[in-house]
Amino acid sequence: MSTSLTEKDTTPWYRQGWPWFLITFPAIAVVAGIATFVIAVKTFDGMVVDDYYKEGRAIVQTMGRAEHARELGLKADLKVRSESIRIELSAANAADIPERIRLTIAHPTRGGQDQELTVARSGDRVYESAIAPLSTGRWLFLIEDESRSWRMNGAASLPAEMDLTIDPSV
Repeated sequence: MSTSLTEKDTTPWYRQGWPWFLITFPAIAVVAGIATFVIAVKTFDGMVVDDYYKEGRAIVQTMGRAEHARELGLKADLKVRSESIRIELSAANAADIPERIRLTIAHPTRGGQDQELTVARSGDRVYESAIAPLSTGRWLFLIEDESRSWRMNGAASLPAEMDLTIDPSV
């Protein structure tokens, strides 16, 4: 059975597949745009820091504390083990080594795994403490005296770097 050019398909356009196929993608884009707009209007992002001036001043103070550690000639050698940490702290003047230090072990992306410890000196310049096991990945170590007059910080990728030296003068 052959059709001639004079015979036409009389089905309406909305009963054919191609128009709906061509309309689908722009329609999905419009619906997604409306959904994105609704989410943007209904949620409040807020400022990351409400008082940015105060935060800026705190950063300057933090830099001053790191500078003070440099002036004291402090240097720390950390040995991280599965459930313990050993810190050997040295200074230009042995009298500058405190009886206790504050140690913060922080994961950059998982705040629930952070640990804050106050560690007493167990030897001449050695501090040892038990810690919760640290998972594989990058960890930040912050050492301060109890009065927070100085601070030193360093980072290590565990388990590759189990020994870490923090030297603020470098």
